[in-house]
Amino acid sequence: MAILTKEEAKQIIDKVLSFAKADETEVSISGGRTGNIRYARNTVNTSGETNSIGLNITSVYGKKSGSTSINELDDESLKKAVARAEEIAMLAPENPEYMPMLGPQDYPETKTFIQSTDNIDPDYRAQVAIDSIKPCADKNLTAAGYLEDFSGFVATGNSKGLFGYNKSTSVDFSVTVRTADGTGSGYASCDYNDVNLLKSGPVTSLAVQKAQASVNAQAIEPGKYTVILEPTAAADLMRLLTFGLDARSADEGRSFMSKKGGGTRLGEKLFDERVNIYSDPTHPDIPVAPWSNDGLPLEKTVWVENGVAKNLFYSRYWAEKQGVQAVPRPRGVIFEGGNESLADMIKSTERGVLVTRFWYIRSVDPQTLLYTGLTRDGTFYIENGQIKFPVKNFRFNESPIIMLNNIESMGKPQRVGGSMVPAMKIRDFTFTSLSDAV
Repeated sequence: MAILTKEEAKQIIDKVLSFAKADETEVSISGGRTGNIRYARNTVNTSGETNSIGLNITSVYGKKSGSTSINELDDESLKKAVARAEEIAMLAPENPEYMPMLGPQDYPETKTFIQSTDNIDPDYRAQVAIDSIKPCADKNLTAAGYLEDFSGFVATGNSKGLFGYNKSTSVDFSVTVRTADGTGSGYASCDYNDVNLLKSGPVTSLAVQKAQASVNAQAIEPGKYTVILEPTAAADLMRLLTFGLDARSADEGRSFMSKKGGGTRLGEKLFDERVNIYSDPTHPDIPVAPWSNDGLPLEKTVWVENGVAKNLFYSRYWAEKQGVQAVPRPRGVIFEGGNESLADMIKSTERGVLVTRFWYIRSVDPQTLLYTGLTRDGTFYIENGQIKFPVKNFRFNESPIIMLNNIESMGKPQRVGGSMVPAMKIRDFTFTSLSDAV
């Protein structure tokens, strides 16, 4: 199904609203094309393309709401869906935290749609797989990878005059490479809005290098080490930090941003002064749709400046309760870094561990943001400025708060999973035990 234009989407939303009888009605419509190719053991095993469109209606009477979703857009189906949402709303209990719908909003323009990504076809996906599989097979290595591309749109509107429209593209690629004996493993990934930036060959080469270098890993004692976290590993933990910037949990004493005795730690210096974190929906490397889930416009927001906590995100309900302005949850997060290369970080390390990525991360204590997890797909011991040998994987117990107070150096931010995150050199990172997993 073709992406609906702004005018086509608004016409459908307006039609739904004309059928509505509830006190308030909200309509969202989204759709697009998703393509993929997956391979394992150097063989493509699935590929395909799906086209879909869906429309959601929320009807409100007082503080009672009901929702329904459909994927047929003829007049009769729209009328039935409106009637069903209103019927559910009449039967629903009141939501004491319900907030009235927003009126018209001014949303910034974001460059989330790239035509070249929209032009991806099965031949392109097959070539990506070939360019990844062939160099691995030539070296007697085994590759497993996945490419997914998306082109679509989302539009939202309500009975108070709000309307927003955004179309976007994305492409995500990841590959894991294993050695024939199964003792070496490497991983690499990338994600973009613009497919012209994707080069599967170099991404695969990085995974190949890590797989070959990680054969026959040696065990070293767990403990506190200087670690060099590649951007993928750093992003795994930094993402958890931004999730914790919720004002309500801080006010209610449930998060690392809660102050003993009440209140929050806004305005306190919590991290190394080199830590600067902000979000910007119009950032050229990680643009996102310009509104939040509750319809608030997204704008550039500073969360941490020179180590000082500057903002928390407030839902509309909690902001009204606290008498402050609502602040949307961050999307498109940028962690500012430094200028040091990964090679220079290694060269300046007397004794440490290089980490490719983490997995199976689980919360231990939300009030200190303590997490546990495992290293994976390429972990190496560094001594006297050189990578000496691969090491068995570790379980870690660490908090991003402690990490960001133990920074030794940082690299330039790179796009990882829709955020911009630098490689980081961190002292006194806590590894608690060994893992036999590759």
